[in-house]
Amino acid sequence: MAEVKSDLTAQQAQNFYKKGVAAFERGNLDIAIDLLMQCVTLSPGFSLARKFLRAAQITKFKRERKVGFAEKLQEFRTMFIRMKIATLQKSGSLEAALIECEKLLSVNPLHPLNVELAVEIAEASGHADAALFTVESAYENNPDDLKLLRRVAEFYLKLGDYTKARDAYSKLNAFLPNDQLIFKQLKDVEARVTMAAGWEEASGKKDGYRDLIANKEQANKLDMQNKSVQTGSDADFLIEEAKQRIAAEPNNLNFYRALARVYLQNKRFEEAVATLEDARKINAADPELDRGITQAKISLFEAKIDALKAAGKTAEAADMEGDMNQFVFDDLSARVQRYPNDLKLRFELGCLYFKYEYFDEAIGQLQLAQRSPKERVEALYYLAKCFAKKGQRDMAVMQLETANDQLAIMDDLKKKVMFELGVLAEESGDYEKAFSFYKDVYGADIGFEDIGVRMERIYKLRQTP
Repeated sequence: MAEVKSDLTAQQAQNFYKKGVAAFERGNLDIAIDLLMQCVTLSPGFSLARKFLRAAQITKFKRERKVGFAEKLQEFRTMFIRMKIATLQKSGSLEAALIECEKLLSVNPLHPLNVELAVEIAEASGHADAALFTVESAYENNPDDLKLLRRVAEFYLKLGDYTKARDAYSKLNAFLPNDQLIFKQLKDVEARVTMAAGWEEASGKKDGYRDLIANKEQANKLDMQNKSVQTGSDADFLIEEAKQRIAAEPNNLNFYRALARVYLQNKRFEEAVATLEDARKINAADPELDRGITQAKISLFEAKIDALKAAGKTAEAADMEGDMNQFVFDDLSARVQRYPNDLKLRFELGCLYFKYEYFDEAIGQLQLAQRSPKERVEALYYLAKCFAKKGQRDMAVMQLETANDQLAIMDDLKKKVMFELGVLAEESGDYEKAFSFYKDVYGADIGFEDIGVRMERIYKLRQTP
């Protein structure tokens, strides 16, 4: 029965595709986009349909480019969809997020934020071709955007299309002739093109691909680098190689990151921290390096805490947990000072202030954080929690109602928002309103918080004359 259903879905997708392409060829772009959207919704891996969909989206956008108020309205729509995508991504609903990305690209397929988000979701959901179409088409319409060209090159390399990857890196090298990393990537991909030329001949022989590489040690190295986690002798080899690369090119941050990654995989956290701190001496204003150092230090704390617990030293473990919490707070505060425009850091610090009941300080950080489309709704939720703790119930309700209006689906965040609205209504004696919020949460998740107990209590209160 499942096979019949699968066949039926494939046939429906094929029908939508044929009708969508026909509509596109006739210039009926709205109909084409609608039909092709239905096709890729039924069959996310239907690459050709997604390619036609992208072409229709870009053609329509360029033909009907918005200006003035219409442009602002369009931007508002994209912000709303981005927030929905972020919520779906957070909940792990990547296929649903991928569909929403197509809706986002239907509004504006060339906006850098839309492109980047769509690529991120496509990669995370295992649809590398969708990511490639998105970057490729965006670059074709923005040929001076070197960031997009670099992404195109990386995707071709990832997909094993070394000839196209070589062409893309050649263009990058022409634009940036002094960029040594691009030059090295170009040489590497040229070598892969040469290697691929003899691949077919070698494919029938046991370990034939190794014969295409003159240096057998290089073949072993490629095998090791392609593993997701390197341990044991493989790790020792890669650590030594990374150290040699750093010695040869002491200003190349990628080599430091590669070395730190192997250290982290092998739980050599102190060495990972030292490596990343050496990298930070080269570039002291790299937020990703800072974040990497923080995570490595937290991993080091956690390893020490686990060791103390395993040894039965519970008091020492508790002290160490206190030290870790203090480090997290101090480190985050320092990073906010270094990167005052990083609204994600502001959000994280606001949540920490809330956790430790510094509500005024939390409000200050969260009010800044809500300017970020990605953090806005969750920042509103924690702002409401802060105001409620301070006894400012009206302010709390205002934040929650704003957040609730921006949440289209009953995900975990919406359940939390509606639950808090119910709590505030109950505390103010408005049992009818509290019941209306509680019943929606109860209908979606009977096990959420103490919703069952609250529903029963509110039901009795509503019956009381």
